Amino acid sequence: MSTKSLLRLLAGTLSVVLIAAACGGDDDGVSSADCDVGETDGDLAIYNWAEYIDEEQLAAFSDEFGVSVTMDVYDSNEAMQPIIAAGNSGYSLIVPSDYMVAILIAGEDIQPLNKDAIPNLANISSDFRGLVYDPEGDYTAPYQWGTTGIAVDTAVVGTDFPRTWGLIFDPAIADQYAGRISLLNDPRETIGAALKYLGYSLNSTSQDELDEATALVAASRDRLAAFNTDSSDELLTTGETAVAHGYSGDMFTQFLETEDPSQYVYFVPTEGGTRWIDNMGIPFDAPSPCTAHTFINWLLEAENGAWLSNWNYYGTPNTAAYDLLDEDLFDFISDPAVAPVAILEEIVDTGDFEVNYSDAFTEAKG
Repeated sequence: MSTKSLLRLLAGTLSVVLIAAACGGDDDGVSSADCDVGETDGDLAIYNWAEYIDEEQLAAFSDEFGVSVTMDVYDSNEAMQPIIAAGNSGYSLIVPSDYMVAILIAGEDIQPLNKDAIPNLANISSDFRGLVYDPEGDYTAPYQWGTTGIAVDTAVVGTDFPRTWGLIFDPAIADQYAGRISLLNDPRETIGAALKYLGYSLNSTSQDELDEATALVAASRDRLAAFNTDSSDELLTTGETAVAHGYSGDMFTQFLETEDPSQYVYFVPTEGGTRWIDNMGIPFDAPSPCTAHTFINWLLEAENGAWLSNWNYYGTPNTAAYDLLDEDLFDFISDPAVAPVAILEEIVDTGDFEVNYSDAFTEAKG
């Protein structure tokens, strides 16, 4: 079977079946930009996750279109959202995750896309269309997808370790790694990991279940080196931690920079974990919306989509990029331990209950 056929099969196997979430809102008072294909209307300021795009790729866009590109980073959707919602952020492109898209749409914090200015939307796989948080793709274009799980240093934990969230949450297992464990600095991911360990949904709206998960994270504090999102991968490979909660692509790219990548293992625990889709959106008051449209269209070209994935080692929703993906990237994202479909769950917007997650995480961190 050809690589292309294998990738298409993988995409089908990993098709996104999202749990229904209330998207809410409409586009009254929020109109799409009047832009032509390839038009720019100023420099591009991006607000994105850390280590998620090659600086050289941003420089290539800058050179091609004659605009400057700057990028600031955030470590959680909840850190980004209030800055965008408040207005006057100065950003023209953001990269929210699935459930946060629904929240941004409901708050009229992002503007509808002018699809005529983004013809490369045609390259998006059918598996990434009709997504519940943006059913018609009116507000966002998929960026990358991946999973959230645990990475370990086998020089410390050995090779016969239990593939469970208990490596972090069960004192009988985790105490031996005290001071060498990290959790993401992210309310939904970290409270979600505790919920999965307890046998509950990532999207529980039971206050009793949430309280139980909060207590579990709080009880783990003394074993932690840090709540860290931006450098959890580096903490692992520099030996500061031995067990790290993190994102699939971040971990694998960091492994490849070590002398012996086989020393490190990333997996989704047997209790389950997160599958997520990040997306490109344009804030409602973006200063350069046409440049943002042009960037989205440019990134959805085959070569640029492959460049993005081959650099950050996440899955691409861009079918035109499939044949250009590195073989080792394909091997990684097709590993059942990395993307075990049957036990993955997507985070969705829980509506008014979202504030409970934020409050729970603040309490758990102490």
